[in-house]
Amino acid sequence: MEQQLMPPDYCILKQQMQELGRFPFARVGSIGCSVCSRQIFSFSVGTSAERVLFAGAFHGMEWITTMILLRFARRLCEALRDRTTLAGEDVTALLQKRGLCIIPCVNPDGVAIQLCNPEKRWQANARGVDINHNFDAGWCELRELEIESGITGPGPTRYGGPCPESEPETAAMTRLCRRHCFCQALAFHSQGEVIYYDFGEHTPPCSLEMAQRMADAAGYQVAKPEGLAVGGGFKDWFIDCLRRPAFTVEVGMGENPLPIEQFEPIYQKLEPMLVLALHL
Repeated sequence: MEQQLMPPDYCILKQQMQELGRFPFARVGSIGCSVCSRQIFSFSVGTSAERVLFAGAFHGMEWITTMILLRFARRLCEALRDRTTLAGEDVTALLQKRGLCIIPCVNPDGVAIQLCNPEKRWQANARGVDINHNFDAGWCELRELEIESGITGPGPTRYGGPCPESEPETAAMTRLCRRHCFCQALAFHSQGEVIYYDFGEHTPPCSLEMAQRMADAAGYQVAKPEGLAVGGGFKDWFIDCLRRPAFTVEVGMGENPLPIEQFEPIYQKLEPMLVLALHL
């Protein structure tokens, strides 16, 4: 039975993570805490040491990405339990070759601020730092662009913080990636139905082909970011620091926050791509 669709406030997120933890083959934990001491939950499945990382809700308004990742985690667990396929793939066989780690909500404080104040447009964390501008990849250059654009201090969006990795949410993600050898990472944002794949000279040669295959599976486009969307992001840091493929997936179309009514059609387009990403 499908659960009633509700925005993923912290109580709902915690409840759904607890439900996922009841599957015997799933591992649910935390990679750290937010500014306001909310847990940054993690979900892992699969026995292989080689793993893929999915992460969502770097931005408060983009809470629909948390719903997508929670749905996918549950669908994976049900397919494993029932020994059924997902998007035509034998997920039991897939997850024996490559595991999966999901961080459904990197920025739980930002999501809470947005959900409690729907009239606001809030992307940042509780200190007014944009998590996806706070990673140490082209941070100095991005900071100059922020200042040129009039972004000089904490606010709802695009302020990269006083220094790279100044925020506990950013530090939790980099610590996770340094501890585990993820073969690739997907960061989920909204909106635009595009996939970004490159950052600087360390972009792996295979990244464009991988991005195109994922885009084809979802009916999305491959693109390159511009301006204030370049640098400081998780995808950028993963490529620049770890020199492995990483992608930003902009889900859905419209104005953030995307309405919850769009969730089902967005998810239906994405599920084949999410399964494909496990074995690219």
